[in-house]
Amino acid sequence: MKKQVLTLSAAFALVLAGCGETTPKEQEPAKSEETSHNDMEGMDHSSDGSIPEGLMEAENPTYPVGSEAIIETDHMEGMKGAAATIVGAFDTTAYSINYPPTDGGEKVIDHKWVVHEEIEDPAPAPLEKGTEVTVLADHMAGMEGAKAEIESAEKTTVYMIDYASTTDGEEVQNHKWVVEDELSEQ
Repeated sequence: MKKQVLTLSAAFALVLAGCGETTPKEQEPAKSEETSHNDMEGMDHSSDGSIPEGLMEAENPTYPVGSEAIIETDHMEGMKGAAATIVGAFDTTAYSINYPPTDGGEKVIDHKWVVHEEIEDPAPAPLEKGTEVTVLADHMAGMEGAKAEIESAEKTTVYMIDYASTTDGEEVQNHKWVVEDELSEQ
């Protein structure tokens, strides 16, 4: 019995010791700092593939579902130059937004993209720069329910894509969203 108590005590001490140590990546960022969309380290770029209510499939997209394209944007590390498979194409208005995450993280500047159908009770599209909205999208931690400001609006076809990161080979599934001019033919 004494041996079990000592073993449990040692295990508990190790757990507590681990809780006190943080690496610079794990430390909470300063509240006054801002981050741009492509600084989203540690974000899960995949999604469950769910489509917002009311989002309409594109009738004649430049990149049809099942086709491949090259990603020409760098929203996140490992995107630019990657081969993408199109898993969804939708006609809508895409917005770049600025918002403070609901989880207290750094303010996000120029997050690309949230679609019109991922905004709570929006006025007719397109919304003007500076319009304040509530975000329904959950593309990253702290986004859903955030109060955001529209930075820009673009009426376009948005694509949900699968791709392998060019930096670490990570398979990304159902990434939301890239707009048409962020893709090129293979």
